[in-house]
Amino acid sequence: FCKSNSNQPKDWNKIDKVLIDVNKDLVNTDQQQIEEYIKKNNLQMTKTPTGLWYKFLKEGNGKKPQIGNIVTIAYKVDLINGTHCYSSDSLGLKTIKLGFQDVESGLIEGLQLMTQGSQAMFILPPHLAHGLVGDDNKIPPRATIIYYVELINIK
Repeated sequence: FCKSNSNQPKDWNKIDKVLIDVNKDLVNTDQQQIEEYIKKNNLQMTKTPTGLWYKFLKEGNGKKPQIGNIVTIAYKVDLINGTHCYSSDSLGLKTIKLGFQDVESGLIEGLQLMTQGSQAMFILPPHLAHGLVGDDNKIPPRATIIYYVELINIK
């Protein structure tokens, strides 16, 4: 049986509003950081409705992957401050089944914009990357990350 706890807040709507406002502030701060990075580096990038920023570095001529496809990518991952985290040069190519693995949602979204043979740069704000917790290794909590990706193969 659940017992009533007199210490519980009476007005959950107020708590929800505060949490929503805090999250909006964090997203706005992340977007300002990304926009400053883009301006500082004189980049021409496009933003999706989810907040993913992308730029094609080389256009491919193959098909576009879809959820369920298995893709192979060459990649480099850096923090927005320039700290290098991971790359296929040292770790090998990455094979991903789109939509079915524990992969950043921003990377999945970005890969679906590419065609086979393309190279792109993606900037993933924390909510599209590793969120509040980071990856428990090289990517800290609430980190904005930059992916450089080449879409090598689609199955």
